Amino acid sequence: MTEILLVLIKLSVVALILAIGLSSTLADLTYLWRRPAQLLRSLLAMYVIIPLFALLILKVLTLPQGVEVALLILAVSAGAPLLPRKLMKIGHESYMLSLVVTSSAVAVLVVPLWLEMLRPLYSLTTELSPVDVALLIAKSFIGPIVIGMLLRWRFPETSEIIADRLLSVCGIILLGCVVVLLALHGKLLLDVGWPSLLALVGMTFAALAVGHVLGGPGEDDRTGLAIACATRHVGIAMIVAASVPGPRTAVIVVAYLIAAAVVSIPYLRWRQKKQSAAA
Repeated sequence: MTEILLVLIKLSVVALILAIGLSSTLADLTYLWRRPAQLLRSLLAMYVIIPLFALLILKVLTLPQGVEVALLILAVSAGAPLLPRKLMKIGHESYMLSLVVTSSAVAVLVVPLWLEMLRPLYSLTTELSPVDVALLIAKSFIGPIVIGMLLRWRFPETSEIIADRLLSVCGIILLGCVVVLLALHGKLLLDVGWPSLLALVGMTFAALAVGHVLGGPGEDDRTGLAIACATRHVGIAMIVAASVPGPRTAVIVVAYLIAAAVVSIPYLRWRQKKQSAAA
């Protein structure tokens, strides 16, 4: 049952990536490429500062090995394909789309490198080699994005309709899988202890703060990067977590997603109130 749920989660994320491609134009894709300073800050936040903060957490806290592995996988799995269309509009939509696409492309190279560096330090054992990880990420994310963008170029109006429906359906499937996975293995979360759960929440707060500080110059983009940093790339995390023996790593990844949602809601309300007051 757990394996079926993990497959459904990965397929749903691939469909979400396809939907993002169906919603994107070439101008959206290259938005950040035409703004190198903003691109550098965004990637620095996602792929350097947050993994380093996770390493700091592991230096300060003594956590079970399964939690360490899950935290490291989440830290290096940057990108935010789970951002719904409405949430993308919190920031400049072209910025958010470009950020999702660009960070997914960068993940093909950076995630395997991070995993290979961390493997000897934290006994990070997976059944996948760095090349396997890179190929899986490329097939799961780059392929659907390219296909989606080509379909949009050929059938623009139909693509918009399909994208909206895919986002809705996949969101429901993901939520259902998360609920069932926690129902089956929720006891694992109690076994890891409060320090582990607090570490997940602390990483969420740190990710929000990093994205908020390095986002911008627009205030909307600042909010968007903060949410993108906190969300992480569940598809990449699940690909790697599925290669780790046992369900614990996958369950902790799911628990982080819930923590990220809980922590992000008050932040989003604060940002929306601030934007309304400024308006």
